Amino acid sequence: MKKIAITLFLMLGYISFAQSIDYNTKKGYAANGYDVVAYFDGNAINGSKEFSTQYDGVNFKFSSQENKDKFTANPFQYIPQYGGYCAFAVAKSGRKVSVNPETFEIRDGKLYLFYNSGGTNTLQLWTDQSPKDLQVIADKNWQTIKNK
Repeated sequence: MKKIAITLFLMLGYISFAQSIDYNTKKGYAANGYDVVAYFDGNAINGSKEFSTQYDGVNFKFSSQENKDKFTANPFQYIPQYGGYCAFAVAKSGRKVSVNPETFEIRDGKLYLFYNSGGTNTLQLWTDQSPKDLQVIADKNWQTIKNK
């Protein structure tokens, strides 16, 4: 019985590890420390260490206790797609590219972040091309790169 319990524990640990993804944690936090709940109100707001929490081994900051509580109650609703890497880059090149946390889109109830620097705004490229088609491609590419 003891061997079965140990084997089950090791299998569950492996499954948990295998399901964990690579998050973009620039500055030590998801979304570069921006409040992932505030995005859903149309705001890109830098979070505060005072209102921080950890989920799936990743640190998140929020601008208020209310937003932290919303996240804690349902983290899946607020976690950025593709680990918080640039959605356009994941779709077009299958690569993980850092983002400008103030360049975002909420589409179909999901948060997408984008690279925006040096005259290249990938959110604009994303919306100019077919976002629905790009989402399908990005979803497929993410399955290949999410654990790397």
